[in-house]
Amino acid sequence: MLLRETLSNHWNRLQHKLFPEMENALGVLSDKHTKLVTVLETVRVEAFLPYPHGYVGRPCEERAALARAFIAKAIYNLSTTRLLIDLLEGDVRLRRLCGWERREDVPKEWTFSRAFAEFTEQQLPAQVHAAVIKATLENALIGHIARDSTAIEAREKPERKAEAANAAPKKRGRKHKGEETPAPEPRRIEKQKTMSLRDMLKDLPKPCNVGTKRNAKGHQESWIGYKLHIDTADGDIPVSAILTSASVHDSQVALPLATLTATRVVNLYDLMDSAYDNDNIRDHSRSLGHVPIIDINPRRNAALAADIEREAQARRAINLRTAEDIRYNQRSSAERINSQLKDNLGGTHIRVRGNPKVFTHLMFGLLSLTALQLMRLVT
Repeated sequence: MLLRETLSNHWNRLQHKLFPEMENALGVLSDKHTKLVTVLETVRVEAFLPYPHGYVGRPCEERAALARAFIAKAIYNLSTTRLLIDLLEGDVRLRRLCGWERREDVPKEWTFSRAFAEFTEQQLPAQVHAAVIKATLENALIGHIARDSTAIEAREKPERKAEAANAAPKKRGRKHKGEETPAPEPRRIEKQKTMSLRDMLKDLPKPCNVGTKRNAKGHQESWIGYKLHIDTADGDIPVSAILTSASVHDSQVALPLATLTATRVVNLYDLMDSAYDNDNIRDHSRSLGHVPIIDINPRRNAALAADIEREAQARRAINLRTAEDIRYNQRSSAERINSQLKDNLGGTHIRVRGNPKVFTHLMFGLLSLTALQLMRLVT
């Protein structure tokens, strides 16, 4: 069955059957309620959680309801769990959508905290997101994958830089005849060419530290936290994501991110900005059967920068747009995903510490965004 037909059938079931039944039982649903129902029915997070009833010992709080509540926290863009609990206690529709009938049934903050730690250990939202992508896009041919990263600010102390070991002083003077120069240490991106995906992900720096980048206006800005790297397919659908330290350069995550995406979807073009201008990245993209379209980085080469500017002016003068230029414009989908996640789905409300928990928090928002974007394809 084609992707559009599958999504259309799912949306028709929501629109003509589920929503009317819920409104008869709960009353009129707001726009946020409708979005929450759409996401919950699309991702089916409860299918990835164990059924707690029937085991020996004191039963734990219903983990499926807690997982649905964390998705609601992302959709409502709430900054803290306390605000989520207050909203659940005051909004009967939201409470029943998550799975609690009475106000007294809503757990306390510490229960939410324990459940969140369990979801982090299970990598629950990442697993659900991978399953949703596989179920919807595995048999679809994707035209473009836009690759980009975004800064994630965190409320924790940055990791201190390890002090350099006391190396032997460099020998002065000319080298003796026949004396060999030691080979330089290969860079991370060169090592990744012979590494498996698991090893590449393990090798990436993960702790919180300080990141610096130059914004669109040319000014340098810094932040404390992490960097989220996302691959976005046509239709503004996030396909895969990796969270690293803030100081990690985008090019060091290109190979593992491209390999991870290749295990989930089939695409034709890889779109990247000048931060990914590297021959190793181009070769890896071609080895996956893709066509890389990467903006050129002059790297302090004034002559090359001048040539690029002259060529751009000449093309504008004759109104010439190449096929690569038209396709490269699709890279703006990555920017839209970054802004949607940070502005509307909790990407700026980081109240947990440590890479695994921060990634879990972000993936609840990214999972919700993926479900909503899939439904927008047919609406």
